[in-house]
Amino acid sequence: MKRTIQKAIPLFAGLSLFALSAISQETSSGTAEVIRIPMQPQYWEYDTAGAEFIMNRGVEAVRIKTGAPLFARGQQFSNGTIEYDIELGEGFPGICFRLSADRKNGENFYLRYFGSTSPEGRTTLQYAAMLDSMSLWDLTDEYQAGAKLNIPGWNHVKLVVSGKQMKAYVNDMDRPALIVPELEAGTTKGGIFFFGGRVTMANLVIRPGAVENLDPAPGYTSVYNDTRYLRSWLVSPATDFAYGKDVVPVLPYMGATTARADLPDSTLKWRPVKAEARGIVNLTRIYGRVVNNGRRLAWLKTTIYSDRPQERMLHLGFSDEIWMFVNGQTMYIDKNHFGSPAQKFPKGRCTIENAVIKLPLKQGKNEILIALANYFYGWGMIARLDDTEGIHLSADGQ
Repeated sequence: MKRTIQKAIPLFAGLSLFALSAISQETSSGTAEVIRIPMQPQYWEYDTAGAEFIMNRGVEAVRIKTGAPLFARGQQFSNGTIEYDIELGEGFPGICFRLSADRKNGENFYLRYFGSTSPEGRTTLQYAAMLDSMSLWDLTDEYQAGAKLNIPGWNHVKLVVSGKQMKAYVNDMDRPALIVPELEAGTTKGGIFFFGGRVTMANLVIRPGAVENLDPAPGYTSVYNDTRYLRSWLVSPATDFAYGKDVVPVLPYMGATTARADLPDSTLKWRPVKAEARGIVNLTRIYGRVVNNGRRLAWLKTTIYSDRPQERMLHLGFSDEIWMFVNGQTMYIDKNHFGSPAQKFPKGRCTIENAVIKLPLKQGKNEILIALANYFYGWGMIARLDDTEGIHLSADGQ
């Protein structure tokens, strides 16, 4: 944060009673509490170079000029409804809620606008968890959707949050634009802030507890019923992996030995890791964000037992680079660098659509070994067989 933000904190200490009492809170018998947070400087912690408070289309508003965050002072949100209006300029503006005390974890919802939009454009809006200050947008492709946006003019956003679930409405208040069956940040209560883009925000209203009968338990995902996903793995510690360095694969004509390859030896320590609700093995949740634009690497392994020799197709998603070995033999090497010619469909995100690989399985035990490197946003992988006939998957990675 810039020093202007740090200076604002002691100033707020002297104004706190005034500020909190001035926030409009409406309650009456049988109705929910309504909290209206004014678009006035004393109610926000922000960089004065990055935002200005103005009148826009007849209402008090804040214009975000640099994408720097604006934190709502004194607000703690758990469950209920959040509503606000946004006039788009450019970028991906949104809101983070249930922000942890260290401001590293929370739930993000945002719009995208870079000069054109349509209701059919499924990247118009997105939900993504923030873990250790890192947005997992590239691991949550399925939490994108389209919406009809007003350009120019106000766009009304309404988020209904209950326990693990969220429904997001954009302009159309009768049909959710996006449904999230399981929020993934792991926080249950916390702060609120606006972020991203050069836009104008207004009319922030919070209704604690107004969940509109939305069930707090995790909702249904089709992955839950699908037995083809490889969900149980062992993972190694993460290590620094310098740019330009490669994992030396097992190559033909190595003199009948793998000694020159970079496969892990018996000294490598392993820990169990389970795929999350959507089938993704999320290494960012384990190891946090990459720092100082670094690159890092971890190994994953699991076991597939086959009743007979057979070939199966493995659908695979990964971020950002992968080296895959089956029974000690090199099977697949590839990159999924967002924004580069090497990025995989869809647009460099980690999804089950990234790649399809033919797996030659022998009768009995088959070891799947993967080296996974990361330098950019979310770090993870997802794997699903085409069929499990004659297949038994490891319950603990071994």
